[in-house]
Amino acid sequence: MLDWADRGDSPIVETNMMGYASLAQTDTGLHMRQFSRVFIVADASDPSSRILFINSDIAMGDSGVRRSIVAELTDLYPGVYTNENIAMIGTHQHSGVGGYLENLLPQITSLGYVPQTADAIVTGTVLAAQRAHDSLAPGSLSLGNTTVLDANINRSPSAYLFNPAEERARYEYDQDKDLTLLRFDDDSGTARGFLSFFAVHGTSLYENNTLVSSDNKGMAAYLYESMVEPDAMPGNATFVAGFTQANVGDTSPNTLGAFCESPGEDYDGLPCDFDHSTCGGTVEDCHGRGPGFRVSDFESNRIIGEKQFEGALTIMDGGTLAPVSGSVRSVHVYMDMANHTFTLPNGTTVQTCPAAMGFSFAGGTTDGPGAFDFIQGDNSSNTQNPFWELVKDFVTPAPSQAQIDCQDPKPILLNTGYAHFPYEWSPSTVDIQMLRVGNFVMLIMPGELTTMSGRRIREAIRAELIALGILGEDAYVVIAGPANTYAHYVATREEYGAQRYEGASTIFGQYTLEAYIDRYTSLVPFLGESPSGTPASDAAPAEQTSKAISLQTGVVFDAAPIGKQFGDVLADVGASYVVGDTVTAQFVGADPRNNLRLGSTFLTVDQQVSGQWVTVKSDAHPSTTLKWNRTSTILGTSTVDISWTIESGTPAGTYRIVYYGDSKPLIGAISSFSGISSTFTVS
Repeated sequence: MLDWADRGDSPIVETNMMGYASLAQTDTGLHMRQFSRVFIVADASDPSSRILFINSDIAMGDSGVRRSIVAELTDLYPGVYTNENIAMIGTHQHSGVGGYLENLLPQITSLGYVPQTADAIVTGTVLAAQRAHDSLAPGSLSLGNTTVLDANINRSPSAYLFNPAEERARYEYDQDKDLTLLRFDDDSGTARGFLSFFAVHGTSLYENNTLVSSDNKGMAAYLYESMVEPDAMPGNATFVAGFTQANVGDTSPNTLGAFCESPGEDYDGLPCDFDHSTCGGTVEDCHGRGPGFRVSDFESNRIIGEKQFEGALTIMDGGTLAPVSGSVRSVHVYMDMANHTFTLPNGTTVQTCPAAMGFSFAGGTTDGPGAFDFIQGDNSSNTQNPFWELVKDFVTPAPSQAQIDCQDPKPILLNTGYAHFPYEWSPSTVDIQMLRVGNFVMLIMPGELTTMSGRRIREAIRAELIALGILGEDAYVVIAGPANTYAHYVATREEYGAQRYEGASTIFGQYTLEAYIDRYTSLVPFLGESPSGTPASDAAPAEQTSKAISLQTGVVFDAAPIGKQFGDVLADVGASYVVGDTVTAQFVGADPRNNLRLGSTFLTVDQQVSGQWVTVKSDAHPSTTLKWNRTSTILGTSTVDISWTIESGTPAGTYRIVYYGDSKPLIGAISSFSGISSTFTVS
């Protein structure tokens, strides 16, 4: 076993961000780099039995990106890594770059497909997998869990209350508070890393943020890795901390709750309407508040990241961990979720539906409210937006009566399962995958499961593992997702009836969860010691990437102002600073899309040590930011502002800020340059 991380950053400017589906949220710089962390576990007695687990700082897995990663890894390591044992999981942060999903609906706000984003994710992830493979070594695993409070809340508590009272009574909270951790030790007993699983949305940074970042799970990973190896640059540590997303669907990191931000109204500052998350009848002013909201979203992000970091530390540093040993197994099939017919445990025959989004989908959530007058928790389209009732069939095909009946009680806003032009708007076929490491089983899920959905499928799979004698009472099951394919949400049937955002975004109808439980359960025998045969599978989803349309324009050219050169300092640093101050320098810049600097950096903070400059910070540290501004499109000029907030514990001494850029002339090749601020002291 072993693990590793590498950079897979995407274009940090002039590209729509993924998560909030806001046309206005176009990235303007960088807060923290995104990483892919790869974990490999192989059975010592049967090295061919292995899994490769990708935990990537992206919003969600995607069929096209995964297809490319699988193709490259199977080419590099024939017969070792396969479509069956490679899992790609997104941390579900909402502050990364969009345009990499191959279905049309999530591409709309990014002006289509963005090849540079997809290529960066693939290249960085494959490099991370190669590093993990090359460092594979004997070791041991152990498992533990702890309770993490004040790091998440249920953002749709009214929908949760639709679940049976006797079922809810089994749980202390309306949101899972367990953080589960799989620890990796080398042969000497030294911890080399871990994979942890905890449910909280990557929405600590709101849609008004335009700096690429990895949100609270990326922050948690940074905090842990930098604690273990404080002198290592992020992405180059030997210890790798994986903070994986779990049943994230109805979670929020905005733990103070949702309030009306409606200046001048009598409800300003009051909690939003409980059932519909509205303020004065509309959703626009209803916003969740993170624990540091009075300081900044970045402070809330730090706090929620720190809560997960502390949970992992509790387990790693003195917690009770149980040894994990036994077989390593994987199973993967495709499942066509459109019109999938199956039988419920009570004998009733039911079916899923072609994909469709409900009206409450457009209402958004308290983490990212929608627009117009859409609201959550109303399953009547007529009371929401009569205008959209008239025009929606011009956006996607009008639903048939069979589709209306199948999706009931969801009123259909976007009939995406029947929208095939210019290519598929939504997925129909999803990846169904499970990974087993001894008594630890990971359900790799293609959607966002709500709290109760996650509990139900975990319990069902654990019960089947025990009933078939594959595992004993120590069987432990976790959820990882959204992974491999993005198939939106998975609400319980009861929550589906409530038609809040999660139910309206459960695209395959009210029996989606039951369909997943049925299919995952049927595959449990293939996690056994000596599985026989090959699991039945539907056909793989049709490739869409080659059909993709991109309306994003490339970089035309860069130019420096008259009398200036690229990298020249326009606004210099001061002479001296103390801990807590923010140092800023402005440079003559160029478009960062010219070179994504994979495995490198756009900036450094250097300290003078014995007459030599030593890099102490990069663009992957949360204390630094890079902000790019196009000052003239016609002239091709731009500026870059680099800031460093001096952390507690920073040694006194002499420092400088360095900017690394690449410029594209109107004619000729891209060339690199650098700019250096004046020196300054920290005391």
